[in-house]
Amino acid sequence: MKKNRPLIFILLFLAVVAVFLVSRNNSSTLQEKETGFAIADTSAVTRIFIADKKDHTVLLERSGNGWLLNGKFPTSTRMVEILLETMHDIKVRAPVSLSSHDNIVSRMAVIGIKVEVYEMVYRINLFDKIKLFRHEALTKVFYVGDATQNNRGTYMLMEGAERPYITYLPSLRGFITTRFSALEDDWKSHAVFNNKLIDIQSLSLIFAEGPENSFKVEVNDARGNYKLTAIQDNRSVTNYDTLKVLNLLTSFADLRYETRLNSILQPETIDSIVASPFLYEITLEDRRQGTRYVRAFRRAATPDGLSDGEGGLIPVDHDRFYALINDGEDFVLMQYFVFDRVLKPLSYYEK
Repeated sequence: MKKNRPLIFILLFLAVVAVFLVSRNNSSTLQEKETGFAIADTSAVTRIFIADKKDHTVLLERSGNGWLLNGKFPTSTRMVEILLETMHDIKVRAPVSLSSHDNIVSRMAVIGIKVEVYEMVYRINLFDKIKLFRHEALTKVFYVGDATQNNRGTYMLMEGAERPYITYLPSLRGFITTRFSALEDDWKSHAVFNNKLIDIQSLSLIFAEGPENSFKVEVNDARGNYKLTAIQDNRSVTNYDTLKVLNLLTSFADLRYETRLNSILQPETIDSIVASPFLYEITLEDRRQGTRYVRAFRRAATPDGLSDGEGGLIPVDHDRFYALINDGEDFVLMQYFVFDRVLKPLSYYEK
């Protein structure tokens, strides 16, 4: 018996250590369930679903060509980067006080924004050394409330948790609710065209007020061999400036609109403008992105009018115009300063 005492003491010691570690791990797990809003590795995030109490929803999905919005729209790269940075850097300051707990929970039930985060995880992960069976899983569900009274924190509640917490960003003197917007317009990319030269198959440009200037460019190969056609009479143009055509096609790498007007103008106003004669039509076929179509419309001058410098008023805005993009789903405001380089007539390219 005496010979076995050291072994018994060792076993008892190990048992105590094991109980301590298990209890600490359980406590840590409970703490994580309550306050684990932050995401350590945002590169593993595959999807983010956001919904508010007004039935607005957005689904951001990582794809080979960047992040997609609701399965079809390109997103604003900077907006997604800000969201991921927020979820990575977010900190917990403290749980809400017991005296304000009920009011805050009731408030979040009315205005809270639901966020679901999906990540690529491993079914087996031993000490971050042995990782097996990678798959996508829903890893976090939490609710984002409004700002604290001093506007330097944000109320957040993990699904299944008993208490909301006050969260903050160390680099921000403000609240983060607006970064979890459930409005589609807040996430859409401002890019109208972002096509690489190597992927462009053809480009058509139609001038409604000068149909003789309408043309189509077809890219025969990557060595700069193009087919230029006058659309009005289907005439093949052989004597054209190759460098000018090249500059035209490369200009579609980054063309952006100024403002989306879907929720700014009244639907009746948009319908009236769309029903008016158009100015230009641009159709670009891309090997990777498919076909993009833009129809542009004249924009009237501001209600106060624009002066021509001689006491008269200019009825038309010569700086901006309207356009339908994204298969007609978005009505936007665009600048001539940005698009003039791709709105030159056929005569500009002919020698």
